[in-house]
Amino acid sequence: MQIRPETHPAQSGKTQDSQGVPHPVFASRTSLRPVDVAIRAAIVTLTLSTAYIHSTLGGLLFTLNALGYVVAAIAMIVPLAIAVRFRWVVRVGLVGYAATAILAWAVMGPYFSTAYVAKAIEVALIVTLAIDFARHDGNPVAVARRELAALTNLVTRRGTFAAGA
Repeated sequence: MQIRPETHPAQSGKTQDSQGVPHPVFASRTSLRPVDVAIRAAIVTLTLSTAYIHSTLGGLLFTLNALGYVVAAIAMIVPLAIAVRFRWVVRVGLVGYAATAILAWAVMGPYFSTAYVAKAIEVALIVTLAIDFARHDGNPVAVARRELAALTNLVTRRGTFAAGA
């Protein structure tokens, strides 16, 4: 599997600006295709739509749910290097968040027309996130293996450094 620069800016060699100054906080400019931009825009739109619906329902639980969706929408587009590097975590987390909202509604209700609209939006959000994950990260098992290898490498390097000190 080929690593794409927008997913792993540090491994793409694009961590400096035109003058060679490193950007440790902000991600380098990415080469997203128009379809990738459209998918990301759809994710943000769907996320903010369900956030808006939840914010109008009143009550602490719905307000916190809306805030969680807003934070996830921001995390999907923020150009911070760590957010770009771990965008796959944001995708998986947002899928889990939407699935939990659907499951909680199925268990607790209330079953009124706006709730069905919100659940349809959340299902569309899950599908769109799955497409985005597949396009940018590929196979989830390969992602898990890659991240486990990176963690193991980090722990090994720190252990070697600590032993040599």
